[in-house]
Amino acid sequence: MLSASFRLDPAFTVAPVSRRTFGSFVEHMGRCVYTGIYEPGHPTADGDGFREDVLALTRELGVSLVRYPGGNFVSGYRWEDGIGPVSERPVRRDLAWHSLETNEVGIDEFVKWADKAGVEVMYALNLGTRGVQEALDAHEYINQPDRTHLAELRRANGSEKPYGIRMFCLGNELDGPWQTGHKTAAEYGRLAAETARALRSADADLELVAVGSSSSSMPTFAAWEAEVLEHTYDAVDYISAHAYYEPLNGDVASFLASAVDMDHFVDSVVATADSVGARLKSKKRIMVSFDEWNVWRQSDFEASLGNLSSEWRIAPRVIEDRYDVTDAVVVGNLLISLLRHSDRVTAACQAQLVNVIAPIRSEPGGPAWRQTIFHPFAITSRLARGKVLRVEPHGPVYETARFGEVPVVDAVATHDEEAGEISVFVVNRSQDEAVTLSVPLGSFESRTFTVAEAWTLTDDDLSASNTADDPDRVVPVTTEGVVIEDGELRLTLPAVSWSAIRITLQ
Repeated sequence: MLSASFRLDPAFTVAPVSRRTFGSFVEHMGRCVYTGIYEPGHPTADGDGFREDVLALTRELGVSLVRYPGGNFVSGYRWEDGIGPVSERPVRRDLAWHSLETNEVGIDEFVKWADKAGVEVMYALNLGTRGVQEALDAHEYINQPDRTHLAELRRANGSEKPYGIRMFCLGNELDGPWQTGHKTAAEYGRLAAETARALRSADADLELVAVGSSSSSMPTFAAWEAEVLEHTYDAVDYISAHAYYEPLNGDVASFLASAVDMDHFVDSVVATADSVGARLKSKKRIMVSFDEWNVWRQSDFEASLGNLSSEWRIAPRVIEDRYDVTDAVVVGNLLISLLRHSDRVTAACQAQLVNVIAPIRSEPGGPAWRQTIFHPFAITSRLARGKVLRVEPHGPVYETARFGEVPVVDAVATHDEEAGEISVFVVNRSQDEAVTLSVPLGSFESRTFTVAEAWTLTDDDLSASNTADDPDRVVPVTTEGVVIEDGELRLTLPAVSWSAIRITLQ
């Protein structure tokens, strides 16, 4: 059996845990909105048409923030189509996903849903086919208290108080040729800067997110961030990052190490942003909004694009990936990566919430259930409190085709000093060997440690998944054999597993 160890020390902190790390994403794409969060005829639908079963699972998932309404969708979206009497709202073509948008759900309805779910809204603005004035109009409708035309229109539509949305995305993936309104970095940077300054004239306290690269594999990666930030550095707070992972060509070893790529992505964006700041002689630090990330078998989706474009449909089934055990372990590891970068990644959104590459699945008129990737997200969101601790595992390594030599064990920890709790999150990437893990706790001024809870997600069948007929086929189980002896936490990590342990200090 392999062995690994790392030491926990309350002095070695990264940053406070940001609750916005546990964000999600609702795009008008496929069945995320219609028959996802919203289905008036469903047996669980409330008076506003929202599915109560999906709302309950959203709360259980521990989502803190939701990015809305896109995504690629937003680059052709007219926000005003989604307000006023529903019967009078226009049906529009959505070029991004070759579907029809009924606009039954717009900003007024979505804010109602967000209030019920208990989540903050990150609102994305269209800078693909629109510009400064349209962004100002959306902000006025959303946040202006009263007296102006659009504030009074919102009140006439039933929302007396402004929505108080603080985070706004200045477009989406405009570096990508697939994006409606695709732009060069110079074109986008200037537009984003103009829009940001105009929005700040209306509300100086907004938090604004500039569009970063759609992935680290883009040919313009880093150069895009550098030029965009040259234009926007003093006007924005965040640069976005997007990344999706899949087992390419059956390479499970590299897939299990996907967090290595996420680490490098974040480090590269931070280095680029800081370089721009240095050239501008600015003391400001740009943060990273990792507002799209997940496991997504994009190669399968690209192969099916012909079916998507065959006709214009409402809420077609699009990228409804079924997730297995290995996917859940990778998602747990990506959360570890996000947490250890909490000094610079202070907002993140798993894409998406329901049906579309999502932790929650639902069927029209039928059940909603948790996919395998639901569980590491929900447990991490619940247990990660206080400050993130810097963790440096020592142990075996293995070779991967994509990333070279990588550690078998990856981990992060959080310390809630006020509650007297430590939470440890750890993965074993080995496909065939268990790992004995030892974690010395001697740096904490406590003589009594208790394991309050310990969970492991793994399975002998790594292809196992949850379905409507068998929704609990893959669930976390209580970790066997976890002990604290002589000031040291000890446990065994099964092959291809994700684990979380909460320790109380007395």
